[in-house]
Amino acid sequence: MKKLFFAILTVLSLTSFGQQGVFQPGDYRDGIYDKENAVNRRFIPYTHLREGDVTWEKRVWREIDMREKINQSLYYPLDITSGRISFFQLLAKYILQDQIIAFADEEFQIPLEKMAIRDKLKKCDSTDQTSYTPDGAEVVTKIFQCDSTSIFRNIRTYKLKEDWFFDKQKSVLEVRIIGVGVYTYDEDKEAPREQFWVYFPAIRPFLAKHEVFNTKNDSERRTFEDIFWKRQFASNITKESNVYDRNIMEYSKGIDALLESDRIKGDIFRWEHDLWHF
Repeated sequence: MKKLFFAILTVLSLTSFGQQGVFQPGDYRDGIYDKENAVNRRFIPYTHLREGDVTWEKRVWREIDMREKINQSLYYPLDITSGRISFFQLLAKYILQDQIIAFADEEFQIPLEKMAIRDKLKKCDSTDQTSYTPDGAEVVTKIFQCDSTSIFRNIRTYKLKEDWFFDKQKSVLEVRIIGVGVYTYDEDKEAPREQFWVYFPAIRPFLAKHEVFNTKNDSERRTFEDIFWKRQFASNITKESNVYDRNIMEYSKGIDALLESDRIKGDIFRWEHDLWHF
């Protein structure tokens, strides 16, 4: 009786072991461990700011050029892949899911409808297809094709609208990004074309949940929120708040525009330096 019991127990254990060793669809993962850090990340909320504590403020607009090497982590990947996502793909994903609102202006007053966003996210073009009738006559037919991934490669710049201010309560100079503008490159006009704007504080929860590629260590990848919070990107100032409401390119060209951008940047940090200079 004991031998029969142990025999049955052995068969059941072998059967259970065999079932556990068989992988089912969905059991496979692209990695050696489950990544839970980025998925469960939360963004750091801004501290409360009183109007009376702001003793100095300056609004500037920046341009992030995707052709610069340090900004490539925001630009790539160009195609839709699993495990990685570009900054524009992140925005498009949550905009189409109605979790992020896209605006037609940088003052966030004119929200865009989903149909208008879909039209911006795909590029349609026509091609001529030639066919022949049984009589040998040539027939040309126009075929319209739409591609929703070509716009990923056409993203050239992002624009940031941000406020620099001095908080006398904490005695620090801080910056907060107000909005992000998405610009594609118009090959016909050879100039950037504005697509839409998003309110930056509203997209921060989603930026904190997606990783950015790290060229040094794949296990220590930062999130998009870390990139913007720690200012790990290259940019040029294109405008500061002024009485004429004009961009730098309206009164400076070429190298003079770059020097003007550096002058504005230097004035901001020089203001803080002079405040504590005795």
